[in-house]
Amino acid sequence: MSSDKIWTGRFSKTLDKSADDFNSSIAFDSLMYEEDIKGSICHAAMLCKTGILTESEYESIATGLEDIKRDIELGKLAIDPLAEDIHTFVETELTKRIGENGKKLHTARSRNDQVATDLKLYLKKECGKILDGLKKLTLSLNEKAKQNVYTVMPGYTHLQRAQPITFAQHLLAYCMMFLRDYSRIQDALNRLDYSPLGCCALSGTTYPIDRDLTAKTLGFKGACLNSLDGVSDRDHCVELLSAFSLIMTHLSRLSEELILWSSWEFKFVEFDDAFSTGSSIMPQKKNPDMAELIRGKTGRVYGDLMGTLTMLKGLPLAYNKDMQEDKESIFDALQTVEKCLSVAVPMIDTLKVLPKNMLSACEKGYINATDLADYLVKKGMPFRTAYKLVGGLVAECINEGLSLNELSLDEYKKHSSLFEQDLYLAIDIKNCVEKRISKGSTGYAEVLKQIEYVENAIK
Repeated sequence: MSSDKIWTGRFSKTLDKSADDFNSSIAFDSLMYEEDIKGSICHAAMLCKTGILTESEYESIATGLEDIKRDIELGKLAIDPLAEDIHTFVETELTKRIGENGKKLHTARSRNDQVATDLKLYLKKECGKILDGLKKLTLSLNEKAKQNVYTVMPGYTHLQRAQPITFAQHLLAYCMMFLRDYSRIQDALNRLDYSPLGCCALSGTTYPIDRDLTAKTLGFKGACLNSLDGVSDRDHCVELLSAFSLIMTHLSRLSEELILWSSWEFKFVEFDDAFSTGSSIMPQKKNPDMAELIRGKTGRVYGDLMGTLTMLKGLPLAYNKDMQEDKESIFDALQTVEKCLSVAVPMIDTLKVLPKNMLSACEKGYINATDLADYLVKKGMPFRTAYKLVGGLVAECINEGLSLNELSLDEYKKHSSLFEQDLYLAIDIKNCVEKRISKGSTGYAEVLKQIEYVENAIK
């Protein structure tokens, strides 16, 4: 089939074997066989309705295409790896089965608008899987947050212990990220939802086709308004790749923290054995390989985005063969993100939280120092004065190997007469968390509100 090209009318030589292999896209665009057949049936139906095809010609074409789809799905028909692309394969197979009527299918259509339509249909379908994965991951994180509303841990800035927070609050931060990711994909799909079918090669057609009909039948909101733009637009690929890259950024940050927290230096969490591996030489090792792989695959998706942007940056209108490079990148990113999400969900579900270790870590690092300063402010001392005074107390405690809770009231009173016995209640770690009452804070009441918000957002 490789020598039987649909475009060979003006050529006197067959394509060189190396050039043929280089030019072929069947290895990856065969993923879109279902979309290609769906679009072709819709196109044929429109040609019939507008009088370009007869009823019998349409029925012959539609039946033939349905048979090809069924045979591919049943494994009775293998997609020919020597075909130039999926569009050529389907048209050639159709003509082989129904004869001359098969050659009429491509009337008022080009492979340029055909591939653009196929790709959009495929992306709409596959992005549904990504959205489902994001939903499941967000629900998983939210459920883990529910279980840890009162689990106190150190919060960090610059990877240094900063203030006490709840583990729920930390997980909910990721819920908010993934909710934004969900929204970004929906936004991109909304802009994608216009059909290029009927734009033809670049300038439209002289046939009286009904592009609005095919757009509606295929489930698009409408038809692209400019034929040049319709065949050359790949903004939707870039937008989705950008959204996928942000998903991977968030997955990578979460993975990085879980990797740190599962180490003996932290021991805040423990991965289930089903999501860990061992060492070939060190029998004691339990490695967080799934989280590390998610972190590693992030660069791969970034590369897909940058490759697509670079491919597009210097292209004149309308279609250029360079644009064949869009599919491998977007298909790879789709598959990578989907796999990472599918692993992340059960990895989070089975994650063991170690609250005692988290609380123990809170006792070190003077993470209640801000609360001690706030204690003085509420008794009338200016914040900046209180800040400096508490900084001196922290330095004194470090020198003596004491925590702020262990420093005696007499020592406190040497620094300010405002200190009373109730200061110890003010700097109790769990009280420090509970007192956070501002909207979105780590206080227990606010965390419960965030959990409810996430549940409602997912619904």
